[in-house]
Formats: sequence, C-alpha cells, structure tokens
Amino acid sequence: MLKEIIIAIEAYYKAHQFIVKNRLWKWIIIPGIIYSFLFVIGEYYFWQSSGNVIDYFFSKTGIKSWMVREQDSWLRFLFIFGQLILQLIMMFFYFSLFKYLFLIIGSPVFAYLSEKTESILRGSEYPFVLKQFISDVSRGIGIALRNTLWQTVYTLSILILAFIPLVGWATPVLALFVECYYFGFSMLDYNSERNKLSVSQSIDFIGRHKGLAIGNGMVFYLMHGLPVLGWILAPSYAVIAATLSLHKARNEEDSGKR
Repeated sequence: MLKEIIIAIEAYYKAHQFIVKNRLWKWIIIPGIIYSFLFVIGEYYFWQSSGNVIDYFFSKTGIKSWMVREQDSWLRFLFIFGQLILQLIMMFFYFSLFKYLFLIIGSPVFAYLSEKTESILRGSEYPFVLKQFISDVSRGIGIALRNTLWQTVYTLSILILAFIPLVGWATPVLALFVECYYFGFSMLDYNSERNKLSVSQSIDFIGRHKGLAIGNGMVFYLMHGLPVLGWILAPSYAVIAATLSLHKARNEEDSGKR
C-alpha cells in the first residue's frame, strides 16, 4: 500500500507537468474558481453553525454548566479540547458532503479530463460518443452518491468515538483517512468506467489498490492548505493525477506478469 501511496503522490507533480505540456489550463482554472468560491462560503457558514450546534448540545445536556462549576483545570482542558475535536470532525463531515456535491456538479468536466488524459497517454483520441459520455457522467454521479452514503456511515461512527476521552483525540486522523480513500475512489472510478468495469468490479479493483485512492485524496486535502491557488488547482489536478497513477500501476502490473 505504501508504494501505491507514493505513486499517487508523485502523480500530482506529473499531473502539473502534463497540464503545462498539453495546455489544459482552461479545464483547470474555470472549475477551480467555482469550487473555491463555494468552498470558502460553505466553510465559513458551517464553522459558525457547527459551533452553535455543539454549544447548544452541551448546554441542554448540562455538561457546559457542570464544567463552569468544575474547578479542575485538567478537566476543563479535556472538555475544551474535546469540543474542538468534535467540531473538526463535523467540519470533515461537511467537507465530505460539499466535496461530493461538487463532484456531482462537475462530473461532466471530470469525466472529460480523465478521458482526455488517457487519450494523450495512449497517443490516440477516444471518439466522442454522446451516449458513452452521458454514461460516464451518470456513473460518476452514482459513485459519488454511493461514496457519500458509505462515508457518512463511517463518519457518524467515528463521531461517536469522538466522545470517548483520549480515544476521541485520534478520530480526526481516522476520519481524514476515510475521507481520502473515498475521494480517491471517485477519481479512480472514471478510469474504471472507461475500461468497461462494472461498479462491483470497480469496487473490487480499487479495493485492491487502496494506496492509490488514499494517496490521491491525501494530496487533494493538503492542497487546501495553500489558500486560493491550492483550492483552484486541487479538483482537476486530482482527476488527472488519478488517471496518471492508475496508468503507471497498470503498466507495472503488466510488466510483472511477463
């Protein structure tokens, strides 16, 4: 798995070179600006609302008033830290929903970018077939909805763990890995559809290449640490990097079989 994570990370650098060489910037910048605008607005309002929800919950359950009366500074620290952890997990949950909503909206662009990338790698153009393109877009939307459902189930389970002292401190990291895997899964599945894999076959295939999915999602998240520029580049870079990493992994598999 570690090798595949490294391949997926390296693919982002190769994606940049690929974009520059093949002049794909118009397919990067426009979707990226739309994504960034929606991302900033959503993050701001959800951070405010999630804080209010948590505060309301602790007030109604009496936990907040109990902590106000409590003189133990260590318990106060645990309470405040736990409250922050809980809010971070809720932010992950929001980001999951926002991310998949954008994947659904941007599915036509991502399907095209993935196909364009592979056609350049193979040195031959895929003939544009409207029926196939609609199928690719529909498949991308379906996978995004499926991943939203499963990731919500896992995130809610992790959210319950967040209430457990000490154990709950590790939950943001666990939630992040789940996020990375399911996002990378969506990026890789565009290639599965093009290679005539059914949804169940794609689930099995990507399940055997978890490192590619996790690595792709990890860099996507890290790029959000670079304000504005990272937000603009992250979505489309992720699609192209997923295609490049999968292309390399398949070539290595084919070489190993000879």
